[in-house]
Amino acid sequence: MDKKCVKPLLETKFVKVYDLQYEEGKHYFDATRHDAEHLTATLTDDEFKAMQPDAATCYVVVKTPGEEPKLLLNYEYRYPVGRYMLSVPAGLVDDCDKGKPNALTETAVREIKEETGLTVKPTDRVFVINPCVFSTPGLTDESNGLVGVVITLDDLNELNQCGAVGSECFDGFCLVDKEKALELIKKGTDDKGFFYPMYTLGALMWFAFDSWQEERG
Repeated sequence: MDKKCVKPLLETKFVKVYDLQYEEGKHYFDATRHDAEHLTATLTDDEFKAMQPDAATCYVVVKTPGEEPKLLLNYEYRYPVGRYMLSVPAGLVDDCDKGKPNALTETAVREIKEETGLTVKPTDRVFVINPCVFSTPGLTDESNGLVGVVITLDDLNELNQCGAVGSECFDGFCLVDKEKALELIKKGTDDKGFFYPMYTLGALMWFAFDSWQEERG
């Protein structure tokens, strides 16, 4: 799309809305974090293929002695739906990391520390599952890289949610084994009967089908 066809409708610190006029008299709207110069819709094919995502979404497996591996989920308050939802650790790529080849893994390590209290060690596995997926491309060009992290711990004493920043608000963890992951996939809700985000479904499937045991990055 030609940049001349993009018209700003709303510009705030945290979100912007643009009118994408894809044909004469025909409009589509994009809610985004990007400024007009960096909209995904105006990238060339080569730029699109090389783009970095806005954030890292973390699929975290925890291994402790004598226990089955567990997928680490948390309950985070999601303002647009007004409740705590079964979620995965995630966060925006810092401006200072954009353009770096390891931006996604660095973001993942930082966000895991902030949101779970766990320190990813050099002996733990950190790898990119998918370099860029789009959240809801019918509404926004927001994108996330999926990062797999397999952490080995002596115990779970480090787990805490004291590192929440800004508007972040948490209400505990949910560690699920393979059997529980399959149950949650089939139910389509958490144990409270609440629906969960698509990224949580992705994490549950990735874990339940043992994809975490193979590096794909």
